[in-house]
Amino acid sequence: MAKSKKNINEYVCKNHCTGGNGIVYFLGFIGAAVYYVQNAVGFWNGVYGILKAVVWPAILVYKLLSL
Repeated sequence: MAKSKKNINEYVCKNHCTGGNGIVYFLGFIGAAVYYVQNAVGFWNGVYGILKAVVWPAILVYKLLSL
């Protein structure tokens, strides 16, 4: 019985203790989307801005590593 309780506690901690990362990414996505859409000149630039907002962490890491 104790072994199964330990497995349940490990499962809960692995799946719920790191839940804050999703909200940080989501808030970053919203901020990046607002920034890119506000600076867009036309409709398709706005669509491109939303696509850039999805991958902004990859762009950031690329720019940091290229320094």
